[in-house]
Amino acid sequence: MRESEIKLKVVLDNENIPEKIYWDASDKEHQGEEQTKSISLNIWDNLNQSTLRIDLWTKDMPVDEMKRFYVDCIGGLAQSVLNSTGDEFMSSAMNRLCDKFVKHLEEENKKNQQG
Repeated sequence: MRESEIKLKVVLDNENIPEKIYWDASDKEHQGEEQTKSISLNIWDNLNQSTLRIDLWTKDMPVDEMKRFYVDCIGGLAQSVLNSTGDEFMSSAMNRLCDKFVKHLEEENKKNQQG
């Protein structure tokens, strides 16, 4: 049986706010830890029939990047729903929501550049 390992390391400041986040995976192309500014991990707890979530971001992650990150997460979930369940309705609805968010972010960027 083949195994794969994913590691996360979070460096906290004195107030327990993430300063740096590192990740590594045994199957990734380049060996060694890489730094990131945000992670979102969801785990299905079969015993309690609920989802456990870990969402972390560094204090220097820009808000616009955080919003793009979450839009990308929803888009990824839309594809996962389609791949794992074949539910085209759910996948399409999630993608339509992503399209709305992208338009919102584009309008927000225009306002910020003008003002």
